[in-house]
Amino acid sequence: MAREVPVTLANPDISREQVKKLFTALEQQAEFVEKLRKVLEANDFEPEVLVAAEKLEDRYADLAASAAERLKAMRSGSTARQ
Repeated sequence: MAREVPVTLANPDISREQVKKLFTALEQQAEFVEKLRKVLEANDFEPEVLVAAEKLEDRYADLAASAAERLKAMRSGSTARQ
């Protein structure tokens, strides 16, 4: 995902709808991992497991932010062209 999402977002042929769907999927994954991390914490998992879950949560959040930025840029670009 870390390699594929930036390449996908950089594709000049990607549509707004595709970026929206990608953003939504990444946000859902970030929320899922956040819930997973909380369950892991509540069940006293090893610290390295918690750190790994936090890193994964952060990664999904970063990828979602990249998709949001691309969507924002697409909106600005379409407004500028009108």
